[in-house]
Amino acid sequence: MIAEIGHFALVLALCVALVQAIVPLVGARRGVDSWMAVSGPASTMQFLFIAIAFGALMNAYVTSDFSVMNVAQNSHTEKPMLYKVAGVWGNHEGSLLLWVTILSLFGFAVTLFGRNLPPGLRSRALAVQAMISVGFLLFILLTSNPFARIEPPPIDGSGLNPILQDPGLAFHPPFLYLGYVGFSMAYSFAIAALLEGRVDPAWARWVRPWTLAAWIFLTCGIVLGSWWAYYTLGWGGWWYWDPVENASFMPWLAGTALLHSAVVVEKRDALKSWTILLAIVAFGFSLLGTFLVRSGVLTSVHAFATDPKRGVFVLGLLVLAVGGSFSLYAVRAPAMKMGGLFAPISREGSLLFNNVLMATGAATVLLGTLYPLFADALNLGKVSVGPPFFNAVFLPLMAPMVVVMAVAPMMAWKRGDLAGVLGRLKVVAALALAAAALVWFLQGGSAGPWWTAGGFALAVWLGLGTLVDLGGRIGLLRDPGRALGRALRLPRSSWGMVSAHFGLAVFIVGLTASSAWTIEKIQTQAIGETVQVGDYAVTLKAVETVPGPNYTAARATFDIARDGQSVALMQPEKRQYRMPPRPTTTAAIRSGIAGDLYVVIGDEDIKGGFVTRLYYKPCVLWLWAGGALLVLGGLISLADRRHRIGAPARARVAGVGAKA
Repeated sequence: MIAEIGHFALVLALCVALVQAIVPLVGARRGVDSWMAVSGPASTMQFLFIAIAFGALMNAYVTSDFSVMNVAQNSHTEKPMLYKVAGVWGNHEGSLLLWVTILSLFGFAVTLFGRNLPPGLRSRALAVQAMISVGFLLFILLTSNPFARIEPPPIDGSGLNPILQDPGLAFHPPFLYLGYVGFSMAYSFAIAALLEGRVDPAWARWVRPWTLAAWIFLTCGIVLGSWWAYYTLGWGGWWYWDPVENASFMPWLAGTALLHSAVVVEKRDALKSWTILLAIVAFGFSLLGTFLVRSGVLTSVHAFATDPKRGVFVLGLLVLAVGGSFSLYAVRAPAMKMGGLFAPISREGSLLFNNVLMATGAATVLLGTLYPLFADALNLGKVSVGPPFFNAVFLPLMAPMVVVMAVAPMMAWKRGDLAGVLGRLKVVAALALAAAALVWFLQGGSAGPWWTAGGFALAVWLGLGTLVDLGGRIGLLRDPGRALGRALRLPRSSWGMVSAHFGLAVFIVGLTASSAWTIEKIQTQAIGETVQVGDYAVTLKAVETVPGPNYTAARATFDIARDGQSVALMQPEKRQYRMPPRPTTTAAIRSGIAGDLYVVIGDEDIKGGFVTRLYYKPCVLWLWAGGALLVLGGLISLADRRHRIGAPARARVAGVGAKA
């Protein structure tokens, strides 16, 4: 009965979404306040009904109701409770329900916290948000019903893919979806602005916190996903340029560009057309990721569905949303006023330069992701586009972006003094060159990768450049006695920028060191045998069979010695799950600031030895430390009081043209 209530709640949510998509939009067009006011209660009711449906599916998983087909196919009585809950979104139908739940949550949040928005803009934005809901609710009800019954119900379920039974995968998808779907709010505000015929600094102030929230969630989701891949898959890698990984990275790049572009609109009333375009593209990439995961065109650990019919439905939504948006943009954008003018050498020019690089990077990733699919569809043969392509094309685009990141915050608006800024950074430049020379010397010159020195130079340039900019803002050298007071009065958005930029510098250190200097040893190791990995002597002491809640594991014990002294015991496992019957590996990792020792146990050979994989990964922890600083920077910026007290007064003159 609860499952039927959940299904009926989705039907009611669809009806409410249809009303929300039509009535407020017509009311805004005709200037009828009572019709526009429908958007608030409708978004609240839509969220309530979808939350009831999500709760009903959650109840079915928690109680192991195997009469619901979705539960029978993706759960099992022996599963720990955490993975029963995570099983709700660990499949196609449940993940779609999570998608629309988050979509309605953002609309509800605008209703709660957007009361200072002009009624016309708010009603149009919520109407556009409801149109997206209509599409996905129809998708669920027509092709992906999570409440379908199975008769007769099985005694037990089929279980969840063992590789997904991990805490990282329990939390990674919700954060990723909060980011994906969060960009729908920026998209809705962009379309609403085009419909209304006005884009100005007030609009940018309103759209920034919603974009920033989505960016924070997406960053957190990507970082959690890379961390999960690192310790779970057993190869020590954290990013594979997998097409579905790329599908999350592309909206992140577009969203990052959108955040910086919105600052220019707010501060200088410039780049309005470009900012609207980025808002459309960011959500378009999110929809593209949904299509890739659910169309059956990809085979990936991330992919949920392999039904082409479902893929056609999502493709239709993608074409309708993105195609319709671009059509509206093509009509409205030419009438958009340029706003404040600026010289190429200025803060606006620097932000635009980095925007273009990020957009080009996103286009490069898009090309590398889709080209194999197009080649296969056109019978041009199987083409593989992997890390060599992306590393050779994408990373060089990011190097000049990092260089400009240290310069841009010091540039003046409208017209900057590049010579003066570079003068302030001359010591930083010298230290960056010194770091490059030191790294080149330590790795034996050309004996190591040539780009390692460049990577460390960029990290030092950005990290120290960010600190120099902070010191200048608080007058650390000019008036050190009052520096602390100035630091406390500094806007939180400035502190957020410092944290995010410094976090990227930390990330670059981890990326460079772990990519260039990883030590890898793969061998068959007998009990009592020792293998040297860097400074560590790794001895296999024993392998024993241990029971788990829904698996049996071969647990190895390794003694780790350094300079003849035992420093740790590490116990990786090779697990065999009962339902579904499938093996997985669980690595043992000894983490430190200087690097990680990474140990994996494999199969036993006929002579009683075991295949082992041993890695030493320098500075790999810096990757996630940098990611955490990025998220922290976003949170600090989101807490800026300017996002709480509302936007400045809107310009009286329309920025796009006549009202729609």
